Amino acid sequence: MTYIKDELCKLASSDMYPLHMPGHKRRLDCDINPYTYDITEIDGFDNLHAAEGIIKEAEERAAALWGAKSSFFLVNGSTCGILAALSAALPKKGHLLMARNSHKAAYHAAYLRELQVTYLYPVFTEFGIQGGILPEQVEAALEADESIEAVFLTSPTYDGIVSDIEKIAEIAHQHGIPLIVDEAHGAHLGFHPYFPKSAITLGADVVIQSLHKTLPAPTQTAILHWNSSYINKERLEWFLNIYETSSPSYLFLASIDECVRLLTEEKEKYFDAYEKHMKDFYEKASHFSNVEVMGEVDLKETEGFAKDPSKLVLRATKAGLSGEELYQLLREKYHLQLEMCQGDYALAMTSIFDSEEGFDRLYAALEEIDKKEAAARRTITPQFLTEAYAKRTVRISIAEAQDAKTVEMGLKESVGKTAGAFVYLYPPGIPMLVPGEEISKEAVAVIKTCRENAFRIHGVTEDGKIKVVIS
Repeated sequence: MTYIKDELCKLASSDMYPLHMPGHKRRLDCDINPYTYDITEIDGFDNLHAAEGIIKEAEERAAALWGAKSSFFLVNGSTCGILAALSAALPKKGHLLMARNSHKAAYHAAYLRELQVTYLYPVFTEFGIQGGILPEQVEAALEADESIEAVFLTSPTYDGIVSDIEKIAEIAHQHGIPLIVDEAHGAHLGFHPYFPKSAITLGADVVIQSLHKTLPAPTQTAILHWNSSYINKERLEWFLNIYETSSPSYLFLASIDECVRLLTEEKEKYFDAYEKHMKDFYEKASHFSNVEVMGEVDLKETEGFAKDPSKLVLRATKAGLSGEELYQLLREKYHLQLEMCQGDYALAMTSIFDSEEGFDRLYAALEEIDKKEAAARRTITPQFLTEAYAKRTVRISIAEAQDAKTVEMGLKESVGKTAGAFVYLYPPGIPMLVPGEEISKEAVAVIKTCRENAFRIHGVTEDGKIKVVIS
């Protein structure tokens, strides 16, 4: 019998280095018994859903730190913030302009609110990752359809690509609608000139951040920032009451506040050291021959606005390794646990709490791999990825498809049918098929290729069947 705590203890006592979230990297000293501080809303400790005491003060400190009109602590992760923001911004059955590479929470909001969704498709970079959303794409979509009532984007992406939020916000506001930004992977932005600015200061109406992803805070902690004249604050708070637990953990609330305290008092110290570690690593890695580390120069203007350097996108196809093989090699031989892998690349996530030793271990491992002599393997090209996330024909809404009767059907037989469930690669969880879309022969071909290459694909059974809508 295996217990979760026992496995955690094994990991904690090992030399496995975490190049993944959460951002505290298990290096934040906190010699306390958590049960001592686990309480409910007793006298003197305020109420998250009607804050007027110490929680209100804490949220006001956070708003001042990030430069928001109001900030709300989230203990259900960014998920509840995304659900609340989209629900507050749009009426039921409203029309949303949404980036296709959105978190599944945005798709869940579309289902729950029965939204009509128009997609913005990010281009793929030559490095093999999804790029950003360009301002001209947003402008064209809004000019083409005046019924759109809100814009929702992810910036930075899982891989660290940042869109031009300032221009996109300006375009949205010119059309009289709000811009909501999923900045879950960018809670660290805006605190140091080495990193891109945060959407909070660039005109976005609501910004949702996962503190745990890139800052010293435990998994599940997040924050929502409100800066809007387009989204009613009271309506937003109402939906937070719906989607966020009525029994918030005071351990989580305190950890968010402590993260704010650390940033307020010591951000210069931490970010200056972080910048040095990052620059040293990128400079040394630039001399590799067979291992590639994506940098700012690898991003074209047609692919995105900026690259967040905290995300280390690694590729070793010249050394004969796929993303999965690189990921596993770093884990098994060098005891470096990365965040994820897909296709040709693997992703390492860093934060202000990464140690110099951690960066040195990653560099030493990649240096050794770089010297490996191997025939270059066939790569998963950007063209393939473009096909995987190509525009699909929408037949019925997400809500209609999710609530319809479905049946599992073989891939070949499903061509021409309507998808009854999501099909996506995970991570990062971006759908190749959304419920309600036509299953084309091109989509089926891509799904088959993913299965043949042992990609982690969700929504397809082991025997190759997917759900389709039946009349």
